[in-house]
Amino acid sequence: MNTTSLADLEKVLTTSEPPAQRLPPALAQVGASLRADRCFLYVRNPELGRGRIAFVWRVNETVPDPRHEWQNDTGDLPKQDPLFRAALAAKPSVFVDDVTKASADVLNQEFERTTFGHRALVHAHITEKDQLWGILQPCVFGEPRHWTAAERDYLNAAVSLFLPVVQDYIRGLSFL
Repeated sequence: MNTTSLADLEKVLTTSEPPAQRLPPALAQVGASLRADRCFLYVRNPELGRGRIAFVWRVNETVPDPRHEWQNDTGDLPKQDPLFRAALAAKPSVFVDDVTKASADVLNQEFERTTFGHRALVHAHITEKDQLWGILQPCVFGEPRHWTAAERDYLNAAVSLFLPVVQDYIRGLSFL
């Protein structure tokens, strides 16, 4: 595996640049190191129950860009999406090797197919004190992908590096 070291990721995330300038290169590091097709960051204001996919890295322009505007995310979304329910409940991150073989208690296959189109993904929950601040989601298209123990360790450690930057980003927005 060719993962960028956590020290390299930490260097990008702890510069003096504003959060919105640190997050895109951090996503690029995660995506490229995991040989993903796309890596996005869903950011969330836990006080308001609103979030959005704000940052996306794609291996090339043919990979869909799922960014969207702010949405209320405590109504219909958790009813449709078991992965989002797990994130809201501050459950451990979910590693899906094959969307087409995952059980309904893990994910909604139709929702994943129509909304995201990926075949394998990680739903890495960025949480603090049982509050969801964001979701880091590397994924691949077209074929299943086994997430190795080293990749799981890397992503589980990476979410703690993303947490303060995501919090700074959210706190710097005008809706707070």
